[in-house]
Amino acid sequence: MSDQGVAQAIVTPPRSVTAAVKRLLRPLVKLLLNYSVQYPALANLLKLTYVEVATAMPVDGKDQTDSRVSLLTGIHRMDVKRLRNEIVSGHDEPPLSVSIGAQIVARWTAYPEYLDNKGRPLPLHRLASTGGAMSFESLVRSVTKDIRPRAVLDEWLRLGVAQIDELGRVMLLTDAFIPSHGLDEKLFYLGKNVHDHIGACTHNLTRLNEPPLLERSVYYDRLSKDSTLILSAYARQLSSQVMQAFSQKAMELQERDHQNAQAHYRVTYGQYYFQADEQEELGTKP
Repeated sequence: MSDQGVAQAIVTPPRSVTAAVKRLLRPLVKLLLNYSVQYPALANLLKLTYVEVATAMPVDGKDQTDSRVSLLTGIHRMDVKRLRNEIVSGHDEPPLSVSIGAQIVARWTAYPEYLDNKGRPLPLHRLASTGGAMSFESLVRSVTKDIRPRAVLDEWLRLGVAQIDELGRVMLLTDAFIPSHGLDEKLFYLGKNVHDHIGACTHNLTRLNEPPLLERSVYYDRLSKDSTLILSAYARQLSSQVMQAFSQKAMELQERDHQNAQAHYRVTYGQYYFQADEQEELGTKP
């Protein structure tokens, strides 16, 4: 396809593409408005992202020129030149509480010694002096020597990831590191999870000669509020079982690949549940 054809394809995309993009943008715009992010700020971010993505799409292995990026994106070449100088290499670093916390939770939910006979995470004594190897202190130390276990526990209590039971033991409240509180942590996972979900969809729509990635969901309507509560609880029950089994398998393979020079892939396996009042969505609620 010629450069002119590429530009024309972007200017007049298929109606089905714009319809899908408009639909997925609606909850994003709702979120942005809730955080007072107005259109000009999003437009600037979108322009930078267009340049960043187009720069990473070389033709025949050649480096992208400003002119080529301008042609692909429809952004003026002078703006392209300026924006390419603003692009920061690499990915945004997660909050420290996320990067360390995710590793600790993964170990707690995957290693058999930390699980009861039903596969549920055991409550742990806070200190190694009372719990030995089966203590929260020892668990944290097995992941990092740089952060005090007490600091991790205080942060987890703040985020709603753990609580202290009546015997003074630390109880895990989640099967994955998903904070109940903590705005920075929640926003990090918003970006990470939705990025990878859309990434799977993009793979399936653009790499037609490759096996599709897993991307499935089921839809039901005409349900009562009570029925949605039942389904929400049932979804959480199923999710806990599947997530724990997947985490155990992934950690087993990660340890096997520890010395493998080809171990440079990452995976995300996620689940979500959504419900809405259709009358509110359509604006027909009495």
